[in-house]
Amino acid sequence: MKRINLALQGGGAHGAFTWGVLDVLLQDEDIEIAGITGTSAGAMNGAALKAGLLQGGRAGARANLDWFWQQMGAAQVPGMDAWFASVPPGMVSRALEYSWPFMAADMMQRLTSPYAMGPLYEHPLRDIVDQFSFDQVCAEEGPKLFVCATNVRSGKARVFEGREISTDALLASACLPTLFKAVTVFDQTTGKTEAYWDGGYTGNPSLWPLYRQDLPEDVVIVNINPLRRDTLPVTPQQISNRINEISFNASLLSELRAVAFVQKLIAQGALSREEKREVKVHMIADDALMNRLSVATKSWPVTSVLLHLKEAGQAAAKGFLSAHKADLNARGTVDLAEMYG
Repeated sequence: MKRINLALQGGGAHGAFTWGVLDVLLQDEDIEIAGITGTSAGAMNGAALKAGLLQGGRAGARANLDWFWQQMGAAQVPGMDAWFASVPPGMVSRALEYSWPFMAADMMQRLTSPYAMGPLYEHPLRDIVDQFSFDQVCAEEGPKLFVCATNVRSGKARVFEGREISTDALLASACLPTLFKAVTVFDQTTGKTEAYWDGGYTGNPSLWPLYRQDLPEDVVIVNINPLRRDTLPVTPQQISNRINEISFNASLLSELRAVAFVQKLIAQGALSREEKREVKVHMIADDALMNRLSVATKSWPVTSVLLHLKEAGQAAAKGFLSAHKADLNARGTVDLAEMYG
């Protein structure tokens, strides 16, 4: 049995790529998912996986992930998918990005605040997230789940786990401040109510919760924010999107730099494995696909694009297992120095 941890990035509707990756991993009886850390869409995927796993095993987890992303697709603009059903995702992304509705919505986002919506404001994902089975999401059994958010006032990462995970914690992890009001969560340990934004600003996702002795050393990162874009962003939307990608990857790269430093010290004998864990890092990604997409397909969940992303995630996971399944629990498969250098 290969025991692994999962680190699931956020990226809006592009989290459907992770849906496909998880679908393949769950079908492999040789793989046990011991821990999950997730941000935004990654946190949603992790919660859906854990609840489904405890309710109905691997098939239950796959079904629950299917349900969640079907709900996300149902939230699209009526009739939109009929236009895009036979169009490649890259063309859908460009069509949306240069459409008048998207540009008008983007302009309004830059000129107004979500607080201008007044007392009738409601987070658009609340009705979906409320349907999660939180008895299972928060249970001691099954994979350990960690949900990352950013404390607005302190600017520090906040990781929710166990009974701390709630609808509000998941929505906080996915709260982009230009789109949604900050999500407030009462902290029983401090007795204070704190406001949170998207966890991507401080941990996308945070890896350190996985460094526990009861969890395996292998961390499989599902990356959905491209580390590199060869095309120079020139439009306001492209520039804003690339800024977000860079900032959302920065915290992850910082943690990976620390992992590489510890690995070097262990290899040199300056640290023992009893003092620090020798984390084995793996990554599943499809940067080529993500380079063809944009902020438009992150924020507008078109069903045909979600399904294409799922298929791409499935293909990437199958490719990873074919090439590196034997490496799990044996060695890392990511050149960390090249990644952050």
